[in-house]
Amino acid sequence: MALPMRKGMGVLALTVLFLFIFGCGGQKSSGQQEEVQQPQKPAATTTQPVASVHKGDPVKGKTYFLQFCSSCHGQNALGLKGLGKDLVHSQFVAQKTDEQLLEYVKKGRPVNDPLNTTGVPMPPKGGNPALTDEQILDIIAYLRTIHQ
Repeated sequence: MALPMRKGMGVLALTVLFLFIFGCGGQKSSGQQEEVQQPQKPAATTTQPVASVHKGDPVKGKTYFLQFCSSCHGQNALGLKGLGKDLVHSQFVAQKTDEQLLEYVKKGRPVNDPLNTTGVPMPPKGGNPALTDEQILDIIAYLRTIHQ
């Protein structure tokens, strides 16, 4: 008699396991749907850069540029000797993506950086910590419209 009981217990255990695995996955106890696991994409495509979320507005960017950047780069973005570089003819600006320029402006460039060619620091966010990513992207959009 012990043998049929084991078979019955095994079938019962498998049935319970089957119901648990396949029958309980539809809803959480709070009534919310569970998230379905999506196949993972390669790392390069899973991270969305900020610029793809917010395309800069060059009209706003000009206003922000004049407020926050012109004291070093000049009203016309042609640079001021001993301060900021010419951004209109800049190969640096031309070669960088919006995302790369955003990261550069956010970090800045200290005087001791080997890539600093002016001997003048570029402070993070141009020295204005309140400057948002969106505002910086607007400035970048403006620079793209005047770059030659």
